[in-house]
Amino acid sequence: MTQRIVILGAGGHARVVCEALQLSGYEVVGFLDDNPTLAGTTALGLPVLGPIDLAASLAVDGAIVGIGENHVRARLYARLQAWGIPLVRAVHPSAIISTHAALGEGVAVLERAVIEAGARIGANAIINAGAIVPHDCCIGEHAHVAIGGMLAGGVEIGEGCFLGAGAIVIPYKKVGEWSIVGAGAVVTADLPAHVTAVGVPARVIKRHEEA
Repeated sequence: MTQRIVILGAGGHARVVCEALQLSGYEVVGFLDDNPTLAGTTALGLPVLGPIDLAASLAVDGAIVGIGENHVRARLYARLQAWGIPLVRAVHPSAIISTHAALGEGVAVLERAVIEAGARIGANAIINAGAIVPHDCCIGEHAHVAIGGMLAGGVEIGEGCFLGAGAIVIPYKKVGEWSIVGAGAVVTADLPAHVTAVGVPARVIKRHEEA
């Protein structure tokens, strides 16, 4: 029996997640978004049904958060858990995933991404198009490895981290929780939590307050 799924969010990332779900055989019933101007519109021919709180009363088999911003995605993930709505994974058919990798609930793995043996992807994380997660890497919950991000073996990406498009992390380095690595940066040394780092090699340019 085909599972009926609703997507939280109705922007660009939500549409990409929708396509991955449809190609994997799910029935997407529509999108939920708190932007009132989107109510009653469509995305990919599917309705924006209303605000996100509507999820608690919908007759669906599961849901996924289709929003790229990590803090927002983490909050919505917690709301889905509180409502008791199962979280599904969106895995694009072109992605290559080892049978010896572990994927948490609510994960999105998009076009041509590669996840190798021994890698662990935390719940609600995004492995975006063309990203490479080799053997024995650990990606924390709510993290986002953006388009073309490349990790080497044994890398640890903390909870809520954002690794920008085309960024690289060399073997066995760690990026602390809720840190941001800029597009095209090369991480050659461990990075602490709650910082932004950019450049080649990556250097910390900003420290964030803990959320």
